[in-house]
Amino acid sequence: MIYAISDIHGEYKQFLALLQKINFSENDTLYVLGDVVDRGAEPVKVLRYMMTRKNIIPIIGNHEVLACEGLKLLLGTITRDIVNRFNSKELEMMSNWIKIGANSTIGEFTKLDSDERREILEYISGFAPYKKVSAGGKNYLLVHAAIKGFAPNKPLDEYSVDDLVWERINYAIPYFDDIYTVTGHTPTQKILDNPRPGYVFRANNHIAIDCGAYIKGGRLAAICLDTGEEFYSR
Repeated sequence: MIYAISDIHGEYKQFLALLQKINFSENDTLYVLGDVVDRGAEPVKVLRYMMTRKNIIPIIGNHEVLACEGLKLLLGTITRDIVNRFNSKELEMMSNWIKIGANSTIGEFTKLDSDERREILEYISGFAPYKKVSAGGKNYLLVHAAIKGFAPNKPLDEYSVDDLVWERINYAIPYFDDIYTVTGHTPTQKILDNPRPGYVFRANNHIAIDCGAYIKGGRLAAICLDTGEEFYSR
């Protein structure tokens, strides 16, 4: 079976609980639609688990974009005066990253040895910008967020990574007639007029699967692309 989840945000226990609910095995494929890191307590632990499974395919989110920049600055020896090494641009970037929840990622990352840090950074840097998948007789586009400046005839490869990870989707407007676009980024609790906040949301060939795992009362969600079945960590 082929599954998709998004926005784990360091919720390692929910992640394992969800894998158990879908009976995830080596015969399955799991696409993770970005924002593995930040906010929750154990983002690096989630990453290290994902790294051991070749059938887990990660797609980049905006939190990984910032993490790739920030973690590069933390590859060397960590000292109390490390901030003094940063130039103004680096300080601004780190400040912006911390504002959206980087402390847990930084905390776990800095406890690793230098080889482990490089392995983690190399892994995150290899996240795909998007994936096209066919399953259950349907075609899917898996991407973290809305597509900035979307044009139906524009090839996906012509969009930058930033075009794919920051924008919020207008769920009233479909991208394609024959392709379902599966995204995270926007917790379904924040989708206007959503009758089921905190659960998978579907409208106009959009499927939103960020169910606010890090939000009080939220949960981590998975969708089986073969059957359309939904699964939840709690």
